[in-house]
Amino acid sequence: MADEHMPGKRLYAALEKENPLAVVGTINAYSALLAQKAGFRAIYLSGAGVANASFGMPDLGVTTLDNVTEDVFRITSVTDLPIIVDADTGFDNPALTTKSLLEAGAAGLHIEDQVDAKRCGHRPGKILVSAAQMQDRIKAAVDARIDSSFAIIARTDAHAVEGLDAAIERANLYIDAGADMIFAEALTRIAEFHHFSTGVSVPVLANMTEFGKTPTYTMDDLGAAGVELVLYPLTAFRAMSAAALKVYKTLRMERSQATLLEQLQSRDELYEILNYHEFERNLDEQLTSTKNSS
Repeated sequence: MADEHMPGKRLYAALEKENPLAVVGTINAYSALLAQKAGFRAIYLSGAGVANASFGMPDLGVTTLDNVTEDVFRITSVTDLPIIVDADTGFDNPALTTKSLLEAGAAGLHIEDQVDAKRCGHRPGKILVSAAQMQDRIKAAVDARIDSSFAIIARTDAHAVEGLDAAIERANLYIDAGADMIFAEALTRIAEFHHFSTGVSVPVLANMTEFGKTPTYTMDDLGAAGVELVLYPLTAFRAMSAAALKVYKTLRMERSQATLLEQLQSRDELYEILNYHEFERNLDEQLTSTKNSS
């Protein structure tokens, strides 16, 4: 397989072109097409996105590797944008998780240092495994990848539990185990991102999830602090959900969509995103070919 066809290579190429690199959450294949249309160079599949959007459940470790892999397959089948995947704590088998997500076309994954009964990174009550246990998760993932460009990202939730210095100490142990990048979760001040970034030797990812522990910093702020990847895991999903609820309420109350039409994506816009007319032409050609050969 040529380098340009390797998702991991495309992720690192995107990071070379855009630093810090914006990584936007896409909860399904159509969301990925929208992100591509908007010009983003990298996308993300959140564990919360799979649980919330695909299953209507909270992100409390209730989804499986198969659930996540299925959503990854759907996304990578429609776009070449490199996708980073939330692998929670490794689904009890970081090696199998790595192989499965690589086969599904992912560019990388992140594994976190919480216990298997994990919590959202911006919720209280998080419990960490030992640094040694997390190193074992990272080593298993690294050893299992058949493509060295597939990014193994170690997420640490230690800041909220043990403090910033302990989080940096853990991060360096994870790097020793083979982690290519560090996901520094739930930092609360821009100075902490700077301290963290200068304390490790690999790219740092900052999670700009809304309504959590981390304030809303701009990419310029984070780039100046040394952050190289900025994640927006569920921003679009939150907007979609708020818009959909408004539509449902309006339809229920007004018994018509008349007042909503200017807010809706048009049929032509939908067809453009889906490349509808090319699909239709190909279908017509197949039907004509089948008819002529019969």
